Amino acid sequence: MTTPPTDAHDHDAHDDHDDEDGYRGPASLRLESADAEPLEVEVTLRGHFEPLDGRYHWYGRVAVHPGLEAALGGRKGTGLLTTPHGEAVGELSDVDPWGRYRIVGTSTPPFAVGAGDLLAEESSR
Repeated sequence: MTTPPTDAHDHDAHDDHDDEDGYRGPASLRLESADAEPLEVEVTLRGHFEPLDGRYHWYGRVAVHPGLEAALGGRKGTGLLTTPHGEAVGELSDVDPWGRYRIVGTSTPPFAVGAGDLLAEESSR
């Protein structure tokens, strides 16, 4: 009888540690190509400072919304995303099998981030 291999990695050392900033909750999305009112959507966002280009990159998913699907129909688009913590322009693309659009942006995100991330971006300019 063989003993299953053990995992020598100490998972407890980082279980409560999160290197990425993020936001999950309500947001307003005003599409660049639409004259309609902003869409009230739910988003899940994350981000990180990228030292190679000196910019903060944020990304996430917009929950299924009939108005978003009607406006974009699975195509790419650009919009202003506003949360209770800020606003930023992002590119919408890559609809997943559940109908959620991916949204990505660079520089100041529409959510609160650690001071170290913003200082790193400013010092790299």
